Amino acid sequence: MLEKSCNVFIEELSSKSPVPGGGGASAYVGALGMALGSMVGNLTVGKKKYKDVEQDIIELLKRTKEIINQLKALVKKDAEVFYPLSQAYGLPSLTEEEKQHKESVLQEALVEASMVPLEIVKNCLEAIRLHEEYAKKGTRIAISDVGVGVAFCKAALQGAKLNVLINTKIMKDLELKKKIESELYEIERVGVAKADQIFQEVEKMLV
Repeated sequence: MLEKSCNVFIEELSSKSPVPGGGGASAYVGALGMALGSMVGNLTVGKKKYKDVEQDIIELLKRTKEIINQLKALVKKDAEVFYPLSQAYGLPSLTEEEKQHKESVLQEALVEASMVPLEIVKNCLEAIRLHEEYAKKGTRIAISDVGVGVAFCKAALQGAKLNVLINTKIMKDLELKKKIESELYEIERVGVAKADQIFQEVEKMLV
C-alpha cells in the first residue's frame, strides 16, 4: 500500500473505500514519527561533538529501522485484516441460519482486526522509548524533530488504540476481549506518560 504516492494514499484514505482506514493511517504516522528520530540519529553520526555516543547512536539507528519497517508492514497488514471484517458486516442476515453464519464470520474477523492495531500500539510504544534516547544523545541542532517525532508516535498509538476498541467492543469472547483491552490500556498508560515527558523535555531545550 505504501508503494503508492502520498497523494494516492491520502485520496484513498479520504474516499468511502474501507481501506486504508484509521489503523493503517496510525501505522503510517508512527513510521513517520520514528523516521524523524532516525533523521536526528543520522545527523548526529560523524559529528566530533558526539563522538562519545556515536556507537550508541549507530545501534539506535538499527533498532529504529526495524520499527519503521514493522510499522510500514502494518499499514498493509491492517488493510488485509480489515477487509474481511468489512465484508462480514455486509453478509445477509434475513434467516436464522444467515444470522448465525454472519455472526460466526464476524467474530472470527474481529480477532485479527483487533490484534493488528494492537501490534501498531506496541510498536509505537517502542518508538517512543527510542525517541527518549535520541533526546538524550542526539544532536541539539535537530532536537525539535525528536519532539515532533514523539508527538507523532503518541498520536499513532492512541489512534491505533481506538481501532482496537471498536473491534473488541462487539467481541463475544469476553476472556479474549479482557486480555486485549488490559494489555492495550497498560501500553497506553506507559506510552502516553513517556511521550509527554519526552515532549516536555524537548520543549524546555527550545525556550
